Amino acid sequence: MCPPPPATPDLPPELGARLTDEGAQFSVYAGHARSVEVCLFDEQSDGSTTERRVTLRHRAHGTWFDTVAGVGAGQRYAFRVDGEWNPDHSLLHNPAKLLLDPYARAIEGEVGLDPALYGHRVGPDLRGDIWVRDDRDSAPHMPRCVIVEDGFDWGTDEFPRRSLTESLIYEVHVKNATMLHPGVPEELRGTYAGLAHPAFVDHLLGLGVTAVELLPVHAFTHEPDLVLRGLSNHWGYNTLGFFAPHAPYASATDPQGVLDEFKGMVKSLHAAGIEVLLDVVYNHTAENSRDGMTLSWRGLDQRAYYRLDARGRDIDVTGCGNTLDLTHPVVARMVLDSLRYWVQECHVDGFRFDLAVALGRGKDDGYDRDHPFLVALRTDPVLSRAKLVAEPWDLGIHGWRTGQFPPPFSEWNDRYRDTARTFWLRDLAASASGGVGHGVRELATRLAGSQDLFDSHDRGTIASVNFITAHDGFTLADLTAYDTKHNGPNGHGGTDGSNDNRSWNHGVEGRTDDPDVVAARRRSIRNLLGTLLLSTGVPMLNAGDELGRSQRGNNNPYSQDNEISWMRWDLEPWQENLLETTRHLVRLRRDHPVLRQREFFSGRPTHEGGSTDLAWFAADGELMGHRWDGPAVDVLQALYNGAWFSQQSVLVAVNGSARKTDVTLPDAPGVTAYQLVWDSSDDRPVAPGEPVLSGTVVTMDAASMRVWCSVAPD
Repeated sequence: MCPPPPATPDLPPELGARLTDEGAQFSVYAGHARSVEVCLFDEQSDGSTTERRVTLRHRAHGTWFDTVAGVGAGQRYAFRVDGEWNPDHSLLHNPAKLLLDPYARAIEGEVGLDPALYGHRVGPDLRGDIWVRDDRDSAPHMPRCVIVEDGFDWGTDEFPRRSLTESLIYEVHVKNATMLHPGVPEELRGTYAGLAHPAFVDHLLGLGVTAVELLPVHAFTHEPDLVLRGLSNHWGYNTLGFFAPHAPYASATDPQGVLDEFKGMVKSLHAAGIEVLLDVVYNHTAENSRDGMTLSWRGLDQRAYYRLDARGRDIDVTGCGNTLDLTHPVVARMVLDSLRYWVQECHVDGFRFDLAVALGRGKDDGYDRDHPFLVALRTDPVLSRAKLVAEPWDLGIHGWRTGQFPPPFSEWNDRYRDTARTFWLRDLAASASGGVGHGVRELATRLAGSQDLFDSHDRGTIASVNFITAHDGFTLADLTAYDTKHNGPNGHGGTDGSNDNRSWNHGVEGRTDDPDVVAARRRSIRNLLGTLLLSTGVPMLNAGDELGRSQRGNNNPYSQDNEISWMRWDLEPWQENLLETTRHLVRLRRDHPVLRQREFFSGRPTHEGGSTDLAWFAADGELMGHRWDGPAVDVLQALYNGAWFSQQSVLVAVNGSARKTDVTLPDAPGVTAYQLVWDSSDDRPVAPGEPVLSGTVVTMDAASMRVWCSVAPD
């Protein structure tokens, strides 16, 4: 029974379900509702489940709340909301539909696709009339929220607080990482516990990874069209709950165990010095457009949660049917509360914001770098200390905003991705057929930290998250093996996935045994890896690229929960060599601070002998001068002066042509001799070569990259 009704307080309590001495306090926002019920589900001795509905008696500022006696941890619950049904006025209340708590910290069960999940009447094809409210009960097809305890034995866990200048981010899918890993016990493969298993953690440490960036782990469900085709949303960009970890990724089967397993994963990774970043999807939800299912937010208060036009239709800048409206205080608060929960209760170190431009669109739908939500993130005492990474685009008008997010945001640098691919693949293909490419100016800008994009507002080089591949697109190996996407298994008739891949198959589409083609492809992979790991900025490695992982030419395997997506660990010799190459390049980056400085290079003389902090030389060993803009210029040498750090200087030389080229090692102040420490022509890293004097002419193989370190001459 509920306690006697007290006087309604001036302010509502915290949103969500909170345990009290009397039971549990439930609080949910439904600003235009006439009534709200909390539905309590209990399993009976015969295996059946009963639903008990309790009307929430108190309302303040659109929030409905009450305390229900006798409720404890483990209670399954959800809400029902009654009110006006008027689609033209964005009112879609329907008490027949069970609604998940937006603040639920655990969600049990799956969404079972059925017409009853729709607030309006639909037929078997899930099409219908938005004007006719449907009275079928959705509860048999809905998951349940679960009250869980926050307590967890964190022991001596501490946030690693790794500097971005020393960071190597590893973008990885929880399930893909260990589903086929022989060193992980079978019952833990594909789970949070599997990701934290020593067999996988040792791989991360061997690579030099400082942070894992997990594809979405917020509870999610699958779009109806995928379910009807027998597929699933494997990537998880279809959020069902912003506070609950995705239960199928846990080896534990009870909701409390799921949450504890997630926290245990974070604790284990922290113990190894590895940070945990979450890819978070606050731009849209799993409810699709107003013609979609009613699962939570739309049934609670469509007007508050979603961007809508004057007729109550969704304004979609995400490509997923809806866009959350972060100009509404309740929505902004929900996102901020969610972020703080993952930091404070789950010890997460930072976030990558999917389609972040959508989060910064104002009342006029235009992007505003001083949007109240972005300001709140920057000023929040908890979140402003976390790592914040923006995907700086969405699908709306003027949606490309790379370089336009405020500090302390870092951003995925798509210009970096496109430049590296163009230089090493598209332009090289042109060179192989007798043409010319775009030259080296753009590549040099990206190698030096993309100052043209990120120099404003004192952001520095760490604003640029450099990447060549990510979950979305070809893998590194597939970039070198496919000219076009092969997305047949996705069931979209080849219309899905990017057409602008800037890839090159080196003359043969797909798998081949031609030794010359295979050798050329593998050298291209090494060139791209070398570029990524030796560039100024924050490198992000797509999981499996260090192993030569292929997705069989599929550049959008979002629905492929199978071996197309899973990482394979039965490595061939060339893959072992590639792994060792990646480790070697990471060590070079770690050992030479000049490659990972925070401030942009000035080009001005340093205090050591008049040499500049970064100097650019042509193949003849002379300064580039006025030769930057020639399209036929495809050879470049970048000399990073280590005097700033009392370190060796580093010379990075690239030959982007399809022919061998003589290169004169530059004669620069303070540098009299060089030692070769890496050559992309080698299948596997070899011991450093004998020192050679500056001014020496060396021959670089076609399409290759070399790294030299300054040394004292013999």
